[in-house]
Amino acid sequence: MLEKIENQGVILAIIIRSNYNKKGISFFTPDDFSQQLGYMNRPKGYKIDPHVHNLVERKVTLTQEVLYVKSGKVRVDFYKDEHNYLQSRIVETGDVILLATGGHGFEMLEDSEMIEIKQGPYCGDEDKVRFDHTPKNIILINKNNEPEL
Repeated sequence: MLEKIENQGVILAIIIRSNYNKKGISFFTPDDFSQQLGYMNRPKGYKIDPHVHNLVERKVTLTQEVLYVKSGKVRVDFYKDEHNYLQSRIVETGDVILLATGGHGFEMLEDSEMIEIKQGPYCGDEDKVRFDHTPKNIILINKNNEPEL
């Protein structure tokens, strides 16, 4: 299953659930995203030609990050750029989430291991603005894109 979290037509995040399955190759991000997220499902013996990537200068103005949940269960809280809470989702073992825009915070609901991938170089304190991320009333959206009651 694939989920896109949007606010006013802007993609905040893309979640690829652990049960996602499709033959071939699929990319889920627009071409202008600085972090590209794709999925490949190839049969035994399929070959990808050896290749090198060309030196292409790119301008990255927004950090986008990908988290792979190696184990555990994590609530992800989504915010507008102005720090206003929007909604939350749960990601679990095997899920992958691309955090594209807006703000986000996390609460580990179980002991959790995650692998994070993002652009570099890391700019220290210039990279982010931290704010209180504890929503008063959690709006949890389930995998069917419906509010949990």
